[in-house]
Amino acid sequence: MLEKWHDGHQIKLFSHLMLHLPFNHTITLIIITVIVSLLAFSNQNVMNRLIFWPPAMQRGQIDRFITHGFVHADGTHLLFNMITLFFFGSIIESFYRQYFFDLGFVLFYLGGLIIAILPSYLKHKNDTHWASLGASGAVSAVLFAYILFEPWKLIFVFFIPVPAIIFAILYVAYSIWSGKRGNTNINHSAHLWGAAYGVVMTIILEPRLIQHFLNKLTQLPF
Repeated sequence: MLEKWHDGHQIKLFSHLMLHLPFNHTITLIIITVIVSLLAFSNQNVMNRLIFWPPAMQRGQIDRFITHGFVHADGTHLLFNMITLFFFGSIIESFYRQYFFDLGFVLFYLGGLIIAILPSYLKHKNDTHWASLGASGAVSAVLFAYILFEPWKLIFVFFIPVPAIIFAILYVAYSIWSGKRGNTNINHSAHLWGAAYGVVMTIILEPRLIQHFLNKLTQLPF
């Protein structure tokens, strides 16, 4: 499949593959996340059971490594993550579906939820006042995996077009800066680890992506 990426039509290829997928896992993940998040908005008991909370983890509720990614803080948080997943998930799904018996993308996404939150858990596992929620870690994994394929494609950030690679640099810098400040309720660590996971896992599965990415970087669109 990689050989076809070098002809300049990889997005068309991805689109073609996506249209012929037997079942779109990206849309399924979005639907499940929206339904669960809306339920949690209206039922605090649901929110409390699914959110990532270290004391509950130590009582054996390890399912929270996954469930925290299906609840969100508010409608804006949910909308931003799901829009990002919608635009980039299906493209990356067309790559990952060739692995693990058609479940590659689902496993990649769930793995992103786990890996992204794991460093935060190790840091806060004895902190009863700390909690986290949202799909941002997995969504970051999807977005940064996409950047390996198309670093110069435009990403619309608050309706402003930004090249994907420039967004990646600014995103990482902002997350590191904000994480050090530590005065927000956003888990920037999960964003960074999710992004790293997305890049590393995709390269492990297809090492030739490194050269593809470097070649794309030299093809300046301006």
